[in-house]
Amino acid sequence: MTEVREEAVLMSLPAPAATTAEDHGPEGAGERGAPAIQAVDRAAAILAAFTPQRPYLTLNEITAILGTSKATAHRYTKALRSADLLRYDPRESVYSLGPQLMSLAAAARAALPVVKIAEPFMEKLVRKVDETVVLSVWDGESPIVVATNDSTDRIARVSVRLGARLSPTASAQGRVFCAYLSPEELPMLSRELRADPELALEIETIRESHVSVKSPIVNGLRTVAAPVFQADRVVAALAVIAASTSVPADEDSAQIRELTATARDLSAALGRS
Repeated sequence: MTEVREEAVLMSLPAPAATTAEDHGPEGAGERGAPAIQAVDRAAAILAAFTPQRPYLTLNEITAILGTSKATAHRYTKALRSADLLRYDPRESVYSLGPQLMSLAAAARAALPVVKIAEPFMEKLVRKVDETVVLSVWDGESPIVVATNDSTDRIARVSVRLGARLSPTASAQGRVFCAYLSPEELPMLSRELRADPELALEIETIRESHVSVKSPIVNGLRTVAAPVFQADRVVAALAVIAASTSVPADEDSAQIRELTATARDLSAALGRS
């Protein structure tokens, strides 16, 4: 099914190399100038232009990104929309990323080695604490949920969406990464620390205790998170999400002890001594 879908996308993309002079630029020579290759390059350029800080683009902006005519840019957006890789808001006249990218992102995250290795550890932790367990990784700007296990025995359970993007400073998982990543990987942190001096104290506490337990309580829920290391580098944050009454903020609570112990065991499985 995936191969058929991919072929359909490529076939639907325009082949501008055979239409206008603008499409015979420097990359037109040799194999790289083949229409299919150029179509993929341009489609990738459009998709890569979207960021968390820039989730919407107009047709004029896409045209500028491609360096083509507006008609050519429109053909690309139409093809990407037909593949659910872009969506269009006619009220605002802007484009955003489409739902198909959610599935592709989830598949990419599932291929991360830490996700496969973490699965049995997460299952074991769920059995011990009877609460939802979530694994997040840093994507360069914020934590992204890459695995979740809500197979609890509770009648009401907390479910977390795969691919959910978390706040780098307001979430428990984000604060774990703030405590252990290098300053170069956290360009936003210095600004946040100046605006919130208490955040600096909390990050220092996380480094000492190896657990983030002071995240804001939203809708009666509390998240506690612990770092997962590969060698000496933090590669993930393991978290328990539950009703605030079920998981006390006390670092000596049974749930938090189980969480930190599981994070240490997972880190050992990843090669941390």
